[in-house]
Amino acid sequence: MRITSLTAIPVRLPRDFANAQGTAGSPTTLIGEGHYRWSTAYPVLYSVNFETALIRIELADGTVGWGEAQAPLAPEVACTIVEHLLRPAVIGEEFDGTAAGIAALWDRMYATMRVRGQTGGFMMDAISGVDIALWDLAGKLAGKPVCELLSDAPKRFIAAYLSGTSGLTAGERAAFAARYADEGLSLVKLYYETEWADLLAIADALPAGMRFAVDALWHLPPREAIAMGRTLDARNARWLECPLYPEDIEGHVDLAAAVTTPIAIGESYRTLHELRPFMGIAKVLQPDLGRCGITGSRRIAAAFAGEVVPHLSIAMGPQIAAALHFAAATENCDLCEFNPNVLDTANRFLAEPLVLAGGQYKISALPGLGIVWNKSFQTTYGPAKI
Repeated sequence: MRITSLTAIPVRLPRDFANAQGTAGSPTTLIGEGHYRWSTAYPVLYSVNFETALIRIELADGTVGWGEAQAPLAPEVACTIVEHLLRPAVIGEEFDGTAAGIAALWDRMYATMRVRGQTGGFMMDAISGVDIALWDLAGKLAGKPVCELLSDAPKRFIAAYLSGTSGLTAGERAAFAARYADEGLSLVKLYYETEWADLLAIADALPAGMRFAVDALWHLPPREAIAMGRTLDARNARWLECPLYPEDIEGHVDLAAAVTTPIAIGESYRTLHELRPFMGIAKVLQPDLGRCGITGSRRIAAAFAGEVVPHLSIAMGPQIAAALHFAAATENCDLCEFNPNVLDTANRFLAEPLVLAGGQYKISALPGLGIVWNKSFQTTYGPAKI
């Protein structure tokens, strides 16, 4: 079946930033004006809006697949790459819906700019969005959910962990986590902003039986990182995520050797090539499906002997669904990230909502990713045929 259409749609939605602060996509206090503002924790920009990039592919018979690129800032960049650089690599190609055929298209897209040094960042985000849409198509052609294309015996439920806490004080943030503990979640990830003591105060106030992980947002002080890691050892932290700058391989080696808390990394990297130096360091890898795609994430998981936990930040339906189908089909993956505000936003546009109940995601049994857009999506993105 020939691929006849490839379209990219930048998405920018207003969000309740005050309530979102402290959670995925908005983990730190921001300063400045405009849509993009500086974090007070370390020098990086965050958006006050909900931003992502949707990808639509159509086959000659009218079958449509949906994907999504991780694009929390400047989604127009990923969309421009899709429209100008990836379209020539995809349009007109025959599509048979096999894993090998999708992998060949992934490699073809990757090759478009390889010799020009574009093998990471926005380029891979765009490729990943197209890759997810191709898997959605494959499932629809086969009449099966994507997880059944990836595994002969996929899981039907995936445990969720709470990503971040909202509130002004340690007590308020612990209470926020406790509400989700009552709903069956047993793990919460806490974000390190500027005060280590504040993070530990939240951890110590969590309800009995609820464990915590720490996302250091790449900025533990190098001279203090080992001591900070050992405080997590004493509290039996689930993992220490993104402790140092992504490019600091030697620092990660030293930290991993000095602490027992598992080091978790992944969201900063897009390919197995980028992650290979960390394979002997990290105990938990966190590929972002909107940055690695299903194809790239499968390659990463197959090469890794440890635990795989997909990263989920700002995302609409296709990206979340891709992470869940990947998790359901991956043997060394039993957990997926959950942000209440993100899931609620995604479900605003879905006729078949993504379901989380009793602390677990339910994997859709619909063909493909199970994405069915509702009237709100049609009203907002009318030019796109669904």
